Amino acid sequence: MARIRTAVFPVAGRGTRFLPATKASPKEMLPIVDKPLIQYAAEEALAAGAEKLVFITGYAKRAIEDHFDKDHELEQELEAQGKRDLLDAVRGIVPSYASCIYIRQPAPLGLGHAVLCSRPVVGNEPFFIHLADDLIEADEPCLKQMAQVFQDREASILGVETVAPDQTDKYGIVAARPVEGRLSQVDRIVEKPKPKDAPSNLAVVGRYLLTPGIYAKLETTGRGAGGEIQLTDGIAALLADEAIYAYAFEGRRYDCGSKLGYLEATVEYALKHHNLGDQFAAYLAKLVADRLRR
Repeated sequence: MARIRTAVFPVAGRGTRFLPATKASPKEMLPIVDKPLIQYAAEEALAAGAEKLVFITGYAKRAIEDHFDKDHELEQELEAQGKRDLLDAVRGIVPSYASCIYIRQPAPLGLGHAVLCSRPVVGNEPFFIHLADDLIEADEPCLKQMAQVFQDREASILGVETVAPDQTDKYGIVAARPVEGRLSQVDRIVEKPKPKDAPSNLAVVGRYLLTPGIYAKLETTGRGAGGEIQLTDGIAALLADEAIYAYAFEGRRYDCGSKLGYLEATVEYALKHHNLGDQFAAYLAKLVADRLRR
């Protein structure tokens, strides 16, 4: 049984919806309380068994490399100051058994092209793709749920959730037949269809477990929606050769690619923070009470 050893993180996008905050800093480095989005993504992949973390980067993404690199000077300073909790947090960003690999996407040609850039590292193995914009809070990490499904099906798995019918033009949308429980078999997938053209409102939301067959399809995929090489189009081509499944994961997704979703995640993660939660809840309660009195 193939083990999923590699997770690919396409992080070359410019994050224009968060300008000017993302002019010089990657959107993936936006913090949710005290950890950047890309660290939440890496932690989820590691919890699912990944050992190779492959970042497909672009212009102005050096901060991601710096974040996952060792900072001996900072560690020495924290140790000298006796700040053990912070020292452990910094040292624990990447466990010793894991490796970080950075590949530069030479041009902004879309998600499908970014995934294709990972081929030399992934090789002939199944692999995860994680889009850090989609933060999923779950008792069992989403990618781990999908890896367990893969052990039974040995086929590509797409993480999906139901979206509002008028939101289909923001996602890859699947038509799928129920198999069992949360699992369906995909018959068709369409990139960002208008609501009247959508085959359903079951959307792929930033989690993929794909077989290496996707690479041959992406190599021959032309530019699709937005003039980019779309991963969705490569998956549609793969359907002709292999079974592909849609898995409605357990957990709550926050669309941190949007300002509202990012703010929702920040508030809810702050409320659950082990040090700040109670104080923040009291602050919010007072804030709401003061507004109601106005």
